[in-house]
Amino acid sequence: MEFRVIPFKKKTVTDDSVAKGEKSVRTSGVNGTRRLTYRVTYVNGAQTAKKLVKQEVAKEPRTQITVVGTKVDEPASGRGCDPNYSGCVPIASDVDCSGGSGNGPEYVQGPIRVTGSDIYRLDADHDGIACE
Repeated sequence: MEFRVIPFKKKTVTDDSVAKGEKSVRTSGVNGTRRLTYRVTYVNGAQTAKKLVKQEVAKEPRTQITVVGTKVDEPASGRGCDPNYSGCVPIASDVDCSGGSGNGPEYVQGPIRVTGSDIYRLDADHDGIACE
C-alpha cells in the first residue's frame, strides 16, 4: 500500500463588504491523501511486477479560499458621484473647483472630463475639461 498527496486547489472570491485592495485567506487549504493498493509479484525474492489494483481517496483535499475586497468608500459627502463627470464629483447642492473663488459646500480637484451636462458650471471655457 502506498499513499500519495492530493494537492489542494486555490480559489479567489470577491467581497463587496471588504475594503478594496484588502486580501485575506478565508479558508485554509489542506492537502488530501490518495491510498494506492498494488499487487506485487516476487520471484526468488526479487520484485518482478507491480500492478495497481485499487486506488481510493483516503482524505479529501480542502480548497483554499482567498477573499479580495471590492468595497469602495464614498466621498466625504457620502452622497455618491455625479454621472455627468469622470472621476468622482460629489453630488451636492453646489460643487466648485478647489482653489477657485467658489463657496462650495463641496470642492473637486481637476482636471475632470465633463461626460454629460455641466450642472455645476465647472467648465468655464466649455472645452469639455472642468477645473483645469
